[in-house]
Amino acid sequence: MSLIHPFLTRRGLLRGSLALGAAAFFTSGAFAEELARTPRLTEGPFYPRQLPLDTDNDLIIINKNITPAVGEITHLTGRVLSLSGEPIKGAVVEIWQCDGKGVYLAQGTRGADTNFQGFGKFETGAKGEYRFRTIKPVTYPGRTPHIHVKVKKGGRELLTTQIFVNGHRQNDNDGVLRGVRDPFERELVLVDFKPMKESKIAS
Repeated sequence: MSLIHPFLTRRGLLRGSLALGAAAFFTSGAFAEELARTPRLTEGPFYPRQLPLDTDNDLIIINKNITPAVGEITHLTGRVLSLSGEPIKGAVVEIWQCDGKGVYLAQGTRGADTNFQGFGKFETGAKGEYRFRTIKPVTYPGRTPHIHVKVKKGGRELLTTQIFVNGHRQNDNDGVLRGVRDPFERELVLVDFKPMKESKIAS
């Protein structure tokens, strides 16, 4: 079982939406040939030691706070599928990332955007779908922009990976991304960011 990324020609959306794993767009005849396993990448040092009280799939707003996090709003959506293309229902997808100031939840509140949740999770439905509202990832010292992703089911960790902004100038200097040496696998963790036509968020 794994998180499935679309074939190279069907990558991404962003600045309003980010797509990961939308393999269902393929026709059934080509489906099996188009699926590819998302590469496993390091969890890193900043998985939250203590989860926030609010762990829903909206990282922009904490509980009933009316002040949103700082950053470009991004919708991360997709599906968790087996390698045979079957949706995985009841998988828990977790994401975590630094805030717009480059600070992770695990690093404490000093200098942080206290309106950013920093971590979220979502349980997939019958079609294996997941969705999050977060911010476009930003750089911090030593790292290119990225979002961490972990997939669990039944107490088992199925996948830990990271996704990156395609074309970002710091990608070639990022130690984690440089470790993905296979060109095809590298493409599977690079995502294009584009504004959504219906989005009212300024580009």
